[in-house]
Amino acid sequence: MEDFFSRSEALLGTGTMESLRNVRVIIFGVGGVGSWCAEALVRTGLVHLTIVDGDSVQPSNVNRQLPATRETLGRPKVEVLKERLLTINPEAEIEAVFENYYAEGKTEGGADLKIGEYNYVIDAIDSVAAKTDLIINATRARGVKIFSSMGAALRFDPTAVTTGELMSIQGDALAKAVRARMKKIGLHPYRKVKCVYSTENALRIQSTDRSADRVQTELPVKGSLMQVTAVFGCTLASMVIEDIRKK
Repeated sequence: MEDFFSRSEALLGTGTMESLRNVRVIIFGVGGVGSWCAEALVRTGLVHLTIVDGDSVQPSNVNRQLPATRETLGRPKVEVLKERLLTINPEAEIEAVFENYYAEGKTEGGADLKIGEYNYVIDAIDSVAAKTDLIINATRARGVKIFSSMGAALRFDPTAVTTGELMSIQGDALAKAVRARMKKIGLHPYRKVKCVYSTENALRIQSTDRSADRVQTELPVKGSLMQVTAVFGCTLASMVIEDIRKK
């Protein structure tokens, strides 16, 4: 497989490529963000990857999610993505877990994901409760680094995507909700958590609440676009690669 990753090695060097072949990464959520993260990592040279998601491909996923096409509707996202990743590198070890993360390092079905055995955890979960629990548990595990995605929906501008520390991110509703839940349950990350987020203000629309006979500002259906979600995913992948490169 040397020729397939020659351009990666030319930039990253043999040491980083060797590390990429040895580290273990687990991605939670392989939708509009996590699926692109997975592909970027495997295309760069990552070999050991676990993908966790309990959802199947829906028609509304086709506009932005890597596993979603008209031919894959109804199939588990993790199965479709695993098949694709193995066409990129047949020697990769891809474990597909068709369940959603729940709490305390386990899936909704009770499977222990053994988070402490991974080098990197990628959080691309939508649920505030599950995301908060994963962040806390991943930072508790020794030697594990977590990178987390905040809100990619309701935004247009891929150039506004950046990174920051969870507790200092401003203007992101998901980051705010996660911090509020942490405060409510009385638990916080054991280490700082680097996140990808957007500095662009989320779209808001005006709608009329006739019952109150007034105009109010509401969030619309959470529309999202590939040109933003894919940048989120590729940024997460770059965070892993850059962390390996600097070691």
